[in-house]
Amino acid sequence: MDERRPVEVFSPGDFIREELEARGWTQDDLAEILGRPLRTVNEIITGKRGITPETAKGLGQAFGTSAQLWMNLESAYRLSLADATHETVARRATLYAEAPVRLMIKRGWIEGSSNIEVLERRVQDFLSLLDMRPKPLAYTARKSTSYQELTGLQRAWLARAYHLAHTVSAANYSKARLTEAFERLKAFLPNAQDVRCIPRLLAEKGIKFIIIEPLPQCKIDGVSFWLNNTPVIALSLRYDRLDWFWHTLVHELFHVKNEDGRNNDKFAIDTELVGQVRESSNNRPAYEIETDRLTVEYLIPQEELENFIARTQPLYSKTKILGFANRIGIHASIVVGQLQYRKEISYAHNREMLVKVRDIVTDSALTDGWGKSLPYSA
Repeated sequence: MDERRPVEVFSPGDFIREELEARGWTQDDLAEILGRPLRTVNEIITGKRGITPETAKGLGQAFGTSAQLWMNLESAYRLSLADATHETVARRATLYAEAPVRLMIKRGWIEGSSNIEVLERRVQDFLSLLDMRPKPLAYTARKSTSYQELTGLQRAWLARAYHLAHTVSAANYSKARLTEAFERLKAFLPNAQDVRCIPRLLAEKGIKFIIIEPLPQCKIDGVSFWLNNTPVIALSLRYDRLDWFWHTLVHELFHVKNEDGRNNDKFAIDTELVGQVRESSNNRPAYEIETDRLTVEYLIPQEELENFIARTQPLYSKTKILGFANRIGIHASIVVGQLQYRKEISYAHNREMLVKVRDIVTDSALTDGWGKSLPYSA
């Protein structure tokens, strides 16, 4: 039920003035009656000083009323003064529920402000980037949250990706160039240090590539979308491991190849690409399952992997894994990742072979996060 509020709330001082007028008393008279300094009485009447229980009892005895009357008048007046502050608190609470405002300010995505109207406008302007495209925001997603709607964290992360994508240069895109990219990327699979060459290669083939540090609990691993006729891939590097990087990148590249979201202006959002895929496969769209199949096949021909498993299980030694990886021309981390993915080995097995990749790739890619702050106006 809505709380009923009077249109205007008068201060207790206004009522005191009326009582004084009715009796022909002055403020000096009231001060004498109450045994209080004139300054105190004047501050009560002008609203600079609140009415305490002791003062309320004195006013009640002086004017022939109850002390509760004056306490009620004081409470109602002070609450009316606080209404504007409470409205600001309510608006700020609503804003923080809709978007990770504190994180957005900390990351330099927007400027902070103590003025709620200014802050609301900045958050709205930042998020509205998603809706300034030819069509309103839509998306295709494999997410651990909901398929129907984005969380505030995810929407903010996507807005940053969309914003930064405009600052990245890339050649004209074509399907033929994407095919060339798939072929040339194969050469980078054996050596972890070669991932530093990927951003430049993708730009040469017409694909914009950016990396944005994930927001806590955002759970987005990668996203692909289109700016007019140019595909964009953004990764979060939520897990700093080479196999995750390759699986996510190739997964997004297949989204680009399939032109997912190009004609209906959608994002293709992916989460939990490593580790949880098979457990949640019943809830995933068919096109995502197919994209995963193409991804793992690209990284390791699955017939080769099946033969390796048949010959080796359950004794997956480092020597055998390295030998298999060298024979098919990929990094051992990718082999370990797929064996973990298939639950052939536990996630604690051979973890030392899961090479970290973040410091390598962020040296050459447009990166937002991990101390690399880009201006909010970028």
